[in-house]
Amino acid sequence: MAAPDFVKLAEAYGALGLRARKTAEVEPTIKQALDTPGPVIMDFVVEREEGVYPMVPAGVSMKEMILA
Repeated sequence: MAAPDFVKLAEAYGALGLRARKTAEVEPTIKQALDTPGPVIMDFVVEREEGVYPMVPAGVSMKEMILA
């Protein structure tokens, strides 16, 4: 099952949807979210090999979050 497009989902509910795919996009994305009045959903695309924690693997529940 593919993950939802969180940017489109945010927009469908009248929120701003932002996506960062590269490391250089992280800071500007966060800044834009903080400067935006109202709700914002941020989607950070991270390769599995990056080891960013906490991590919720695709297809599992939040109860199966990896902490380290």
